[in-house]
Amino acid sequence: MYPAVKRILDILLSGIALVLLLPVWLLAILGILFSDPGPVFYTADRVGKGNRHFPMFKFRSMRVARGADEKSLRPDQSRIFPFGRFLRSSKIDELPQLLNVFLGDMAVVGPRPAAADQVTITRGGANAVVASVKPGLASPAALYDYLYGDAITDEAEYMDKVAPTRLALDRLYIERQGFAYDAKMVFYTIPCILGTLLHRPPLGILRELIDDVDGDRRALDELGYKP
Repeated sequence: MYPAVKRILDILLSGIALVLLLPVWLLAILGILFSDPGPVFYTADRVGKGNRHFPMFKFRSMRVARGADEKSLRPDQSRIFPFGRFLRSSKIDELPQLLNVFLGDMAVVGPRPAAADQVTITRGGANAVVASVKPGLASPAALYDYLYGDAITDEAEYMDKVAPTRLALDRLYIERQGFAYDAKMVFYTIPCILGTLLHRPPLGILRELIDDVDGDRRALDELGYKP
């Protein structure tokens, strides 16, 4: 019953959120247009359940640049406009993905969608099992990436320090998925966003995520975690 009930909850939650968050959408749209005139939305080619491609929606947070290289796992920091940084840090740029959830391409909770040109990394080998579920807005890997990975802009450093634990956390979700674990990920998302905006990230959550997969603890040392 879990998949069927989860889909019903996804429709209800995303539909309600789309209505309640309409004022936030309007403010985001105005902020983007004043910051950097151009398209309000950015559509990315992503891979979801069964390795099926779908267009993932986001609010645009980067200046328009024709011919720009979009293949890196790390964003081009020089192209992110100031209001775009706020959209990213607050995760408001992800709100359009509620449409993806409502339409059935994504779920509220699940592994993050794979970039089309990174499938061999994020869905290859042991991580092939991740393609058995719909990608989501919230997940243990997404929280880990938000608390630690987003601060690392160098591609090689990211692949060394962040990617292995992030991939392991995607596999962990497949093992633990269920109503209780999904609710936990949604609950954890709130203090992660608020704490990061207030420059007091919840490092206890980060430690729990890392310990769950026996991951790289350098993140805790670099962020000054104290038991």
